[in-house]
Formats: sequence, structure tokens, C-alpha cells
Amino acid sequence: MKLNERSVAHYATCDSPPDKTGFLFKKGERNTAYHRRWLILKGNMLFYFEERERREPIGVIVLEGCTVELCESAEEFAFAIKFDCAKARVYKMAAENQAAMESWVKALSRASFDYMRLVVRELERQLEEIQEGAGGLQGRPKSSKKAGGVARSKSGASFSASHVPSTQVTGAGNGNGGGDGVRPPPVPPRRRGASLESPVSPGTGCFSKLHDWYGKEVAELRVEWLQSH
Repeated sequence: MKLNERSVAHYATCDSPPDKTGFLFKKGERNTAYHRRWLILKGNMLFYFEERERREPIGVIVLEGCTVELCESAEEFAFAIKFDCAKARVYKMAAENQAAMESWVKALSRASFDYMRLVVRELERQLEEIQEGAGGLQGRPKSSKKAGGVARSKSGASFSASHVPSTQVTGAGNGNGGGDGVRPPPVPPRRRGASLESPVSPGTGCFSKLHDWYGKEVAELRVEWLQSH
């Protein structure tokens, strides 16, 4: 893969927020000693700098088709970035402590676009299930309480319809609610189903927009469900 060095250097230090930054000890390719480097993770690109204040990276690793796993090394808290190609270089790095190592391994394992694509597909599947469930609830008739059923008041006290005076039961069954009976409560409005129209195309490559929109839709459906129960 050919990369424009100037464009890559600009992207490494531009104002776009990084996914993760920090110091790691990186094993050299020729000089096999570990050197302390400043790393910036943006998308699927891992930039490493000689010093934190430097404006140009000394190298970049494209995190596609790779696996991140722990490895044996003279340095403690070491891990390796390996690629499927047999002749590809193995990048060995080490963190300062256990927590930093686990954090970096998790971030690097989720940095590839292949992982993001799987996440988007899973979110789309969950959204379809929610929309199908909302559509089924919209077409389903409201279930009525049985006369002998137990109801619970807001104060927590329970009572059954058999303990209600006959005039109230008769009045509740009267279609017009007249006489001495109690008028039945109004039928709650039919809950609207979730809109099938999405402001974001399912085929879009913008993961952040998909994530925000799906999260908003799920939150709205959860609020509606809580209010209806």
C-alpha cells in the first residue's frame, strides 16, 4: 500500500480527535531494543513519534488484517501486532503496567474497519428486531383485564373485582357508562410504531452517525415502552 507521506503526517497531528494516545515501548526492527515512543491511534492507523512534542511521526501501522495478542518478551506487559501475511513484520510493544496493556490491546483490536463493519451490521439487526416488535405491538389489540383479575393501586394495595360493589361492575360493563355505575376509564391512545425511515442510509460509511441515530431510536422506544407499562 502506498501512502502520501505529507497527507499521513498531516492527519496524524490535525485537529481531529484521536481514539487513543499514550506512551508505549516499541521494539525496533534493526535495533531490537525497546524504545519509548508516543503513539496516536486514529481510526485504523497507529502513528508513533520519537517524542510527544514532534509534529511528524516516524512511522505508521495500518491496522487491517491483523491480530493483537500477548507475547513473550524480556519486557513486562508486552504484546504483539501480527498480520496474516507470512512475510509481514511483527510489531512488538510493551506497556508500563497491566491496565495500560489491556487498554491498548482492546483499542487496537477494535480499530479495523472490519470490526466496525461487524458492529454496524449488529446494530442494524437489533434495530430491525425493535422495529418489527413495535409494528407487532401496534397491530395487536389491547388485552382486557378479566373480571376476577387482581389489580394494584398506586399505593401498592391490591384488590380483586369480586370485592367491588355490583353497581360498579355493572356500570363498567355498560356501553354508555350511564346509571349509578362508574364510567370506565378512557381507552389509552394507540401507541405509534417506530418510523421505518432513517435519516442515515444503511449503506453509509459514517459509523458515528449510525451509532448516534440507532442509540437515539432505541432510547425513544424504551421510553415509550416504560410509559405504556
